[in-house]
Amino acid sequence: MSSALVAGLLAGWGIAIPVGAVAAYLVGLTARTGPRVGAAAALGVATADGIYALIAVLGGVALAGVIAAVATPLRWLSVVVLLVLGVRIILAAVRDYRARAEQVDARGVTGPGRAYLMLFGITLLNPQTILYFAALVVGSTATSVLAGSGPVWLGGATFVLAAFAASASWQLLLVGGGVALGRALTGPTGRLVTGLVSGAMIMAFAVALLLGG
Repeated sequence: MSSALVAGLLAGWGIAIPVGAVAAYLVGLTARTGPRVGAAAALGVATADGIYALIAVLGGVALAGVIAAVATPLRWLSVVVLLVLGVRIILAAVRDYRARAEQVDARGVTGPGRAYLMLFGITLLNPQTILYFAALVVGSTATSVLAGSGPVWLGGATFVLAAFAASASWQLLLVGGGVALGRALTGPTGRLVTGLVSGAMIMAFAVALLLGG
């Protein structure tokens, strides 16, 4: 179970750390409306990440027998997907830095409930998130990382909860760290650094899957 916990935490941070339009919107929203609304919006983002992690885990567990039968090609496919996602995030961070992308305007949200639903919906529309979690879970199922020494369902549940907690912790850091910290992280240099860190983490997951094979 400890391996699933660590994997879930790293997976949640890996998808949450790259600062893009959603994070910029979150910080701008918090600056305009206050930490209460910002926290609700942050939990909306984390909930969407948790749902995608759950879908990926359920699919991986349900197809565990099939995955085990073709573990090697699936592991390689997962590695390729993770490497591509990592490279794309790094390239996007460099491109945004060169373009000096501005923060997204945060208008049209007035309460915690609406902020939660809006950021939840925006995050759900990102296909990269489900692709990311699916690659991690399928690759991990092929190498028995999620199961560990306990039941598969327990490892899967631990992974999902850890991924949600990691995503929530990062989003709430943007909110609770104050507007100054948030704007520093969503500025050109902050977006470049977080993009490079996230891309490196995701590519490290790919290497870990290879070594685990």
